[in-house]
Amino acid sequence: MSNLPLLGSVDCSSRYDAAPSGSSDGGLAFPLDDIDRPIVEKRLLRKLDLRVAFLVLVYIMNIMDRTNIAAARLRGFEEDLGMTGNQFNTLTSIFFVGYLFTQAPSNMILHHMKRPSLYLSGCMITWAAITMCMSAVQTYRAALILRFFIGFVEAAFFPGAIFLLSRWYKRDELGLRTAFLFCGTSISYAFSALIASGILASLDGVLGFTAWRWLFFVEGALTVATAVCAIWILPDFPSTPSIWLSPDEQILAKQRMKEEVVTRIEYEGKPEENHGLAEALMDWRVWWLGVALNLIVASLSFSNFFPTLSATMGYSATTSLFLCAPPWILGTATSFVVARHSDVTGDRFWHISGPLLVGIVGFIIAISTMNTGMRYLSLFLMAQSSIAYAVALTWVMNTFSQSQSKRAAAIALINTMASVGNATSSYFWPSSWGPSYVNSCLICILTSVVSIAMFWVFREHLSRCNEAAEAEEQVLGLPEGFRYLL
Repeated sequence: MSNLPLLGSVDCSSRYDAAPSGSSDGGLAFPLDDIDRPIVEKRLLRKLDLRVAFLVLVYIMNIMDRTNIAAARLRGFEEDLGMTGNQFNTLTSIFFVGYLFTQAPSNMILHHMKRPSLYLSGCMITWAAITMCMSAVQTYRAALILRFFIGFVEAAFFPGAIFLLSRWYKRDELGLRTAFLFCGTSISYAFSALIASGILASLDGVLGFTAWRWLFFVEGALTVATAVCAIWILPDFPSTPSIWLSPDEQILAKQRMKEEVVTRIEYEGKPEENHGLAEALMDWRVWWLGVALNLIVASLSFSNFFPTLSATMGYSATTSLFLCAPPWILGTATSFVVARHSDVTGDRFWHISGPLLVGIVGFIIAISTMNTGMRYLSLFLMAQSSIAYAVALTWVMNTFSQSQSKRAAAIALINTMASVGNATSSYFWPSSWGPSYVNSCLICILTSVVSIAMFWVFREHLSRCNEAAEAEEQVLGLPEGFRYLL
């Protein structure tokens, strides 16, 4: 008799849709008796974490190249290209339109590659080169085309990096590492503003070029240099031989991932690896989470206009950029605390809802007053909400942890749907609504509330699946099996 608990009327069949994945992990047996696993595992995680730290640097460059137009806007970028009306918002939005075409197919390609480090580094060099070309644009149309292709290429990185983490770390380790990666967003928003202020203040007029042109050129060149280093530093998959791992560490890395796969049904000879995209498309949870993350992204749209919001306090362009840093530095620090606590407690929902509620308080303060001190406080509170997206992505990986191919497709599809939120929310902050941006804040509050409600419904569904599995395991006298994190 199979030890599969029959879940009755609760549709949780996708929990048991994984098959053994021998093709990707190889057939090496793990000599459990030959090594001291805790020592080797600690050494393996230390090496991995160091390489993930470099992955954070790559993500910082990713965000920097994405958001540098916000800093350029403060030093004549719009005027020099003759932009009017909502054209700057369209320039921000078109970047994320490029995302829609690339994320899902890119992750499916990445899943079948042996050297993701080469693939991700190649994408990085390409988008950096296009960013450098932004320094030479003379018309709005040229800038629009280049921004589209920057997004088209950049789209491969974040879902690819998230999938790469999920191929190395276990469920109770992913939250902190995902947050660590996502903290690159907060760090980039903080320090890109400082870097931009330095470039804009010191290079204006050098060799006859305006400051914003130097901004695109210098930041693109920094990204190229980082990408070249990434070729040798970024990790590949556990199944790919790595010179930075000892034989014991390599075998343990593979075994850890095999232990994470929940195999409830045997598919003899069935090539499950080739059906991940179809399975993800047929799973309603992918679409539900995609919409929920889309709403979170929309509520975080303020981050793309952070220098503009800082400038509403009446300071100079350089001072406004400097003032952008402290809220994101504090946001980075609290993100680690939230992510670590989420991993330790095994809770996801409240660690998503809590930061979003703090952000809502920030929006309410921004709506209520134009007082300089209070508006600056509102920026600190808004910045706290960004960790919600990282915890939500971790929940996605936990939920679709059984099949590597389905997980790759689900991450890419959900990120693609989330990117639509970036494309549309660029129009939440038209200059005509400034300087108070009351309507913008109200829209962000609405999207936050609806996303919290959707995650609550999702949590209740997973809770019912866990209760049904527990009840039937007791009836059949089976040991405790897989449980969804809530």
